[in-house]
Amino acid sequence: MPAERLDSAIVRRQLRWMVGHPSAVLLGGQLAAVLGYPFLDENPVGRAVLGVVGMALVLIAIWAVRLTPVLRWVAVLLGAPAMVLTVLEALSPSTDWIVITSALWHAPFYFYVSYAMIQYLFHDDKVTRDELFATGAAFTVVAWGFAYVFSGVEAVWPGSFTATGDVGWYELLFLSFANLTSVGLSDVLPVLEHARSVVMVEQVVGVLYVALVVARLVGLTVVRATNDRTGS
Repeated sequence: MPAERLDSAIVRRQLRWMVGHPSAVLLGGQLAAVLGYPFLDENPVGRAVLGVVGMALVLIAIWAVRLTPVLRWVAVLLGAPAMVLTVLEALSPSTDWIVITSALWHAPFYFYVSYAMIQYLFHDDKVTRDELFATGAAFTVVAWGFAYVFSGVEAVWPGSFTATGDVGWYELLFLSFANLTSVGLSDVLPVLEHARSVVMVEQVVGVLYVALVVARLVGLTVVRATNDRTGS
C-alpha cells in the first residue's frame, strides 16, 4: 500500500474513533487546556482562543452524545453568550462587571452540561467505552463550573480567596479540582463566609459524584464482567 493511502487510512480511522468517542475528545481537550493555560497566562489572545476552543469541544461533545434536541439547544443557548464573555474576560480580566457576567453565564452552562452528560451515563444499564470517558469528562466540567462560581464570588466580595500569589481564574480552577477530588492540596484558601459556603457545596458534590455516578458505573462494569464469565 502506498504511503499516502496508508496515512489517509490512519487519519480516517482516527477520525472515526473521535466521532465514536466524543466524550474522550472532550476529556482530552479539557486536560489539554489545563496543561496549556500556564503557557498563555500572559497572552490575552491566547487565553481567549483556548477558552473558546474549550467551550466548542464541550458543545460538540454534547451534540454528539445521545441527548434530546431540547437538551442540546439549551446547552447552545447558554454556551453562545458564554463564548463571547470568554473573549471579553480574557481581554479584560480585571473588569468586575465582565467577570461577574461571565460567571453568571459560564457556571450554569457548565453545570447544565454536566447534568446532560450524567443523564447520558444513566440512560441505560450498559457501560460503553465512551461512557467511561464521559465519567471523567463530566467531572472536569463540574470543576470548571465551580471555578467560575469562585471567580464570581471573588469579584462580588473581593478578598474571598487568598493564595501565596495573585488569585486569578487559573488559581481558582486549581482550587476547584483540589476541592472536588477531596485531596485538599491547594495553597488557595477560602477566607470569607461566602467563599467557604460555595467550597462546602462543591465538597458535597464531589462526594456525591463518586458515591452515585462512579459507584454505579463500577457496579455495572463488574456485573457485566461476571455475566460474561458465567455466560448469563
